[in-house]
Amino acid sequence: MELILKYFPDLTDVQREKFTQLEALYQDWNSKVNVISRQDIDTLYERHVLHSLGIAKVIQFKSGTSVLDVGTGGGFPGIPLAIMFPDTQFHLVDSIGKKIRVVQEIATALDLKNVKAEQIRAEKLEDTYEFVVSRAVTRMAPFVGWVRKNISRNSFHSLRNGILYLKGGDLTEELAELNIKTRSYELSNYFKEEFFETKKVVYVPL
Repeated sequence: MELILKYFPDLTDVQREKFTQLEALYQDWNSKVNVISRQDIDTLYERHVLHSLGIAKVIQFKSGTSVLDVGTGGGFPGIPLAIMFPDTQFHLVDSIGKKIRVVQEIATALDLKNVKAEQIRAEKLEDTYEFVVSRAVTRMAPFVGWVRKNISRNSFHSLRNGILYLKGGDLTEELAELNIKTRSYELSNYFKEEFFETKKVVYVPL
C-alpha cells in the first residue's frame, strides 16, 4: 500500500481505505478461484494495482466518462481505476464466468457503485465508451478490430477517444500492423521499480 501512496500521495481517505482492502480481498478470493498467479499475489500492489494505475498517469478521466475494460481477468486494470476515478463508469468484461464472479464480489465488498462486471466477449458488446482499457489480452491488431465499434464519437478529453493498452516489451512490429498513429508512454518514466522497465501504456486514438 505504501507503494501506491508513494506515487499517488493525494488520495482521499475513502480511496486509501479501498486500496488497503484490496490485499485481503484478493488473497481470500485467490485461494478459492485462481485469478492471479500464486507468485504475483505477493506483489499484488506492484504488479497489478500500480501497473493498472499507470493509465492514471497518462490520463485523468473526467466526471461522466465511460470506460470499458476488456479481458479484465481478476479486475485489472478496471478495479484500481474505478477506485481512482469514482465519477467514471467502468464496465469490466471477461469471457470466463468465475473471474467475473470474483470481480463482482470484490466490487461489492468495496462498495464500488461505478463498476459493472459482465461475462461477455468484447465482439458481442454493442454499447459505446470514451475509452477502452486492457492489459495484454492479445496482439493489438485483432484487439482494435474487436473494440473499434465500441468507441464513442463524443470526445471531451485532451486525448481523443480510443484505447489505452498496458503492454510490455518491444512493440515495434506489433504496432506497425495497425496502420494507425499510436503513442507509447513508458511506465519507467513514472514508476522506478524494476518491474516497469519495459512496461508501457499504448494509446490508440480511434
